Amino acid sequence: MYIGRIVAVGMTKDNRVCAMYRVSSRSFPNRQAVENNGKIAIVPRPGAEGDLAKNPYISYNCLRIAGEWAIATNGSQTDPITEKIAMGMPVRDAITLGLLAMDYEKDSLDTPRIVAVAGRKSKLGYLGIIRKDAVLVREFTLEPGVARYISTYEKNAPACDNVDNAFDAMCADCAAQYVVDGGVFADFEQPVTSAAAVEEADGFKLATVIC
Repeated sequence: MYIGRIVAVGMTKDNRVCAMYRVSSRSFPNRQAVENNGKIAIVPRPGAEGDLAKNPYISYNCLRIAGEWAIATNGSQTDPITEKIAMGMPVRDAITLGLLAMDYEKDSLDTPRIVAVAGRKSKLGYLGIIRKDAVLVREFTLEPGVARYISTYEKNAPACDNVDNAFDAMCADCAAQYVVDGGVFADFEQPVTSAAAVEEADGFKLATVIC
């Protein structure tokens, strides 16, 4: 099944929270996740820079940290949402405001914008989406061995059944790989690249995977 881009929040079996993002793409597969100065960006792979002229939405910061929070999204909403959370705005409000301000992408598919936020101290996770027909944001209490996700297509609501009850990723590299081919994510087609942040003693550890 092809469900497009995916964001997810979860908790490792030893109670460490994580946020994950996966690019799945049929139109622009020549992209990679790159870590730089404590954040992760999606950029064209070498030789594919010309894709930016075809679609301005394909390059953006996809994962950032704001204090106890890890924020993962599929577009340029990452930055304003992260900045609002860093300023002390409640996470639900920051997600909702950021999604409303940016709106869904005005491409040929009216691609939704999606968000996942995980809290290292609160052990809370949030999933949000803005589609052409709806804005939805939901809070979850994170549980060991469970990951919750939302995607741009098909699985495009923060519903209770968008869940992996066998989540097993003990490090950031493991989580970035898991969202590509672990558990329920193995059933979703066209993986391109991924990113993850997993809680460590002094903050979050970041990692990327190129498929």
